[in-house]
Amino acid sequence: MSATDVTSAAVDAAEEQPEAVEARGRGPRSWLSPPRLLRLLAPALVFLGVREVGLLALSWMAGRNGSSASDALRSWDGQWFLSIAANGYSGVPSNLVDAFGRRSAETPLAFFPGYPTLVGWVHDLGFRLVPSALAVTIAFGVLCAYGLTTLGTIIRGGSRTVGLVLVALFAGSPMSIVLSMAYSESMFCALAVWALVFVLRRQWLAAGLACAVAGLVRPTAAALVLAVGLAALVAIIGRRDGWRPWVGAAIAPFGLVLYLAWVGTRTGEWNGWFALQERGWDSGFDGGAATVKFSFDVLADGRSVLEVATVGMVVAALALFAIAVRRRVEWPLLVYTAGVLVMDLCSNGLMNSKVRLMVPAIALLVPIALALAKRRTSTMVLSVAAFVVTGSWFGAYAVTAWGYAI
Repeated sequence: MSATDVTSAAVDAAEEQPEAVEARGRGPRSWLSPPRLLRLLAPALVFLGVREVGLLALSWMAGRNGSSASDALRSWDGQWFLSIAANGYSGVPSNLVDAFGRRSAETPLAFFPGYPTLVGWVHDLGFRLVPSALAVTIAFGVLCAYGLTTLGTIIRGGSRTVGLVLVALFAGSPMSIVLSMAYSESMFCALAVWALVFVLRRQWLAAGLACAVAGLVRPTAAALVLAVGLAALVAIIGRRDGWRPWVGAAIAPFGLVLYLAWVGTRTGEWNGWFALQERGWDSGFDGGAATVKFSFDVLADGRSVLEVATVGMVVAALALFAIAVRRRVEWPLLVYTAGVLVMDLCSNGLMNSKVRLMVPAIALLVPIALALAKRRTSTMVLSVAAFVVTGSWFGAYAVTAWGYAI
């Protein structure tokens, strides 16, 4: 090597030395620095912090109404899910009955198996049943929070701030109390949000798989199947991404179709699950006639705070959906949310569950998150806080002071 080469190598080494030092600063230990750790944990901290507000409201309301927060967290559908998790469909106690006080061997099949099966697996590891159920609920809530944060960064006009605001709004929305209960909404929402993230990223196999698993958790997966399927169809027509959208679209409905077919076999009716809903909960598609009648009846006599608030939130949901369309929120999110709203508002049955069944309609919160993220920090924080307090009160009222199913 010549003297010139030696000199050149020495200069290069000197120039690279600061970069090498900086690279060493980005080693594994740097991820433990407070700023990076806080950024990593932010979605979970926001979600858990807001849910803690909801639980404090629940404890206060429960005390005022002579009940306990622990009883509320496993009430209504929670009793069915816990019983299925512990004993399977055939071992559900006979004291659990449908909305008309009736019970048959097939009645428990109205509840989808994904959530109670997972709770049962955790319970089989030696943990108590109720803590197992609540742990599964919380874990999927945190998973959903990371999905919402990701979604907030990839939508049109989005950012990490939008994502975190979206997490706070979701965790504090009316009836978000079910995200802390032995209910399946938390698990379903996590799978739905990530399926939609995968769709927007054109990761078709992951989207189809998440959708297929969601189909074992809640019937609302039909809306998700529609969104994933249409997005895959658009990719296929546009000849994008090769064979992947074909496979994603094919596997997306698998879980939902599988369970509905199994219930049909068990009941001896091709529409077995829908028949169970009709007989046990008077729930079926009526084009929205029952919802409209309920709304006018409630507004005419104002017989309860919860029912009047329910009508107001239904109207607000429709307005927010119109705003989301006008703001040109990504169309797969709109298709999914429209499906959720149609399945909820265009069916009869328990009117008091309307707000709870809108919890997965995440596109309704996107315009709010986009608008708040552009405001001053103080305005954003105060607005989110007011939203969270109101939503926390409503959820606590619904499961303590209100004496009917939610």
